[in-house]
Amino acid sequence: MSEQQTGRLYGVGLGPGDPSLMTVRAVEVIAEADVIAYHSARHGRSIARSIAERHLRPDHIEERLVYPVTTESTDHPGGYRGAMEEFYADAAARLAAHLDAGRTVAVLAEGDPLFYGSYMHMHKRLADRYPTEVVPGVTSVSAAAARLGAPLVEGEEVLTVLPGTLPEEELTARLATADAAAVMKLGRTFPAVRRALERSGRLADARYVERATMNAERTAPLAEVDPESVPYFSMAVLPSRVDAPRGASGVGEVVVIGLGPAGPLWLTPEARGELAAADDLVGYTTYLDRVPVRPGQRRHSSDNKVEAVRAEFALDLARRGRRVAVVSSGDPGVFAMATAVLEAACEDPYREVPVRIVPGMTAAHAAAARVGAPLGHDYAVISLSDRLKPWEVIAERLRAAATADLVLALYNPGSRSRVWQVGKARELLLEHRAPDTPVVLGRDIGGPGERVRIVRLADLDPAQVDMRTIILVGSSQTRTARRGDGTEVVWTPRRYPEA
Repeated sequence: MSEQQTGRLYGVGLGPGDPSLMTVRAVEVIAEADVIAYHSARHGRSIARSIAERHLRPDHIEERLVYPVTTESTDHPGGYRGAMEEFYADAAARLAAHLDAGRTVAVLAEGDPLFYGSYMHMHKRLADRYPTEVVPGVTSVSAAAARLGAPLVEGEEVLTVLPGTLPEEELTARLATADAAAVMKLGRTFPAVRRALERSGRLADARYVERATMNAERTAPLAEVDPESVPYFSMAVLPSRVDAPRGASGVGEVVVIGLGPAGPLWLTPEARGELAAADDLVGYTTYLDRVPVRPGQRRHSSDNKVEAVRAEFALDLARRGRRVAVVSSGDPGVFAMATAVLEAACEDPYREVPVRIVPGMTAAHAAAARVGAPLGHDYAVISLSDRLKPWEVIAERLRAAATADLVLALYNPGSRSRVWQVGKARELLLEHRAPDTPVVLGRDIGGPGERVRIVRLADLDPAQVDMRTIILVGSSQTRTARRGDGTEVVWTPRRYPEA
């Protein structure tokens, strides 16, 4: 006599609520199943069962998996998580008994079974032991977009899906950077989600969708929704920005944005969001090329030596009601565009134009991180460019910082027209620093041409330095060491020796 074969497990996606949105495969699986399982709260009603009800037979064995707790408190010794873990283990055991008896089990799931679905907890506990098939379903996000009649994402846009249960600060940061977004699991989280949308500047674009495709469906601008009326089965949607209206809003501003030293990994969430929200982008061509092109935005590029002209141009756009992003490499307040914009903004006719500064990762910190912690104690930041200040001032500041035994971060060390400053700086520093003082040369940090070297001060070669290089000169306390994997690290101790 042959051994009895085990049954087959199905996770069946039912779609967002309208029974007519079930797939043909979902209907076939329900028809073939011996056991129909579905989750419900303690009140006994199951949305999943109601969607599939017309396809259930009197001879179906129904397994109602009743949550021991939903939003209320619990006296379980393991708390909410402990109560749910115990429930999932018990539910899986009940289904396993049917599967061991050779019965086919279909677990019903609203939307898609593996998209924030309860089925996944059964899947993780059973799929490695029994033949399993997951039948995908239309997600609530897709249903919400369809009901709004607005494209969700288009072209190269990225869709961000967020649970409303995230901390408000995290929601704010992610919404600020999102092209398009859906925030699920509202209900009691709605007030925090609304605040996050407002703080991220996205509230005006946000739409509210409740029970998409169901009889009690409701859509509205999210800002107009009463928080007391919001159920769990609702979501906030930020549709595609591609066709969103841009242009003079009557309330212009200038936002000066730090892009970091190179590439999207160095861009803060706040900066990413401000770039996406701008009507106009203004900046040096090389830096502007690092910002993704977005439909509807105007881009105004210029040479790197016209900061004042660029600043006034941006302020003029803002006076006409445009939302303008002025971009800088690194941090905009460190030898960059923030100063130029503020200088102009403090004079007529720009005094009333709102100006904000959004910080970015500066080159000194990026280069320091590549080698360890050379900026671990007091340090000074000096530009070697004598284009805007006399070399005598630079030399005086180098001597003062060297005398004070400060670590030095040297910006703008050289260019095609400035080739002698690095050598002269080395001579000045050697009057106060030992020849073997560690020097970090960081070029194109974060970019494709990144190169980081550690040399002795006496061996600092000006020919190896250009405008894309940052120089970090250690103090008398800065140390180097070679670690077990062969890498050389540099750090400056936080404790300074007693005099």
